[in-house]
Amino acid sequence: MSGLNASLGYFLACVILAASLRTPLKRWPRLAFLSELSSSFMLVACRLEVQTIVEVGEWAGGLGPDVTLTILAAVLLVHGAVCGDHSGNPSVSVLRFLQLDAAPLATVLAVASHFLGAYLAMLAAQYYWNLELTDMHMIKNLMARECSTSLLVSPVQGFFTEGVCALLFYLAHLFLRRRTALIRVPVGAVLLTFLSHIAKGYTSSYVNPSLAYGLTFHCSGFTFAEYALVYWLAPITGMIMALLLYMGHIPRIFAKNLLYKTRFRVRKGGEKERKK
Repeated sequence: MSGLNASLGYFLACVILAASLRTPLKRWPRLAFLSELSSSFMLVACRLEVQTIVEVGEWAGGLGPDVTLTILAAVLLVHGAVCGDHSGNPSVSVLRFLQLDAAPLATVLAVASHFLGAYLAMLAAQYYWNLELTDMHMIKNLMARECSTSLLVSPVQGFFTEGVCALLFYLAHLFLRRRTALIRVPVGAVLLTFLSHIAKGYTSSYVNPSLAYGLTFHCSGFTFAEYALVYWLAPITGMIMALLLYMGHIPRIFAKNLLYKTRFRVRKGGEKERKK
């Protein structure tokens, strides 16, 4: 249990750091991209430790799959509760851009912040592992140069798997985006945990380009282009398909509804009512 206690302390430190950075930024909306940086940092830093528990914890600390799934769900739940609308996910920022909810410059800054936050999280996790506070982290530190890739199938199969998972996740995201956080955050955490579990032997279903960059791009086995195909292009493709299915068009590109017919009738008094 000492290894688990050390991990819980690490998770708590990441949450406190991200929350302390976000609090003063609420006064300056133009610096919202820095909130995305802290959100990405917290998510990637915590998921790196979850990955350590999955890879090493079962035989170095006696932590079984039930414990790792619970920890993953808890991390995603806390991340959603603390970071709110700042998801730390480049695909979500691009989605807002396509929905006309974000300007081009703000989107570029947000995406850059996501990857910078992921890179800083990798440095922070490596520093933490180098402390070798437990046997689990000592083994992880020895294995760091030979990490196991999350992509366990061919790039084509991986693209399909990650794209389908992204389609399901972003459809749920679009349906729940106007719901209260008490519904949106738990459902999102459970869905991501479920997708990660069923895709464990394929791609691990990150559906987040910056998260995948932090967790598996540096592992050997595939080229950078193959990783980009699976973990960058596939989530974006799934997100665009989800937006098209949800709205019937992509507002940034098409003003006309391409999938669903709409008609209007005029009420008495001249007011128009839209009917699907």
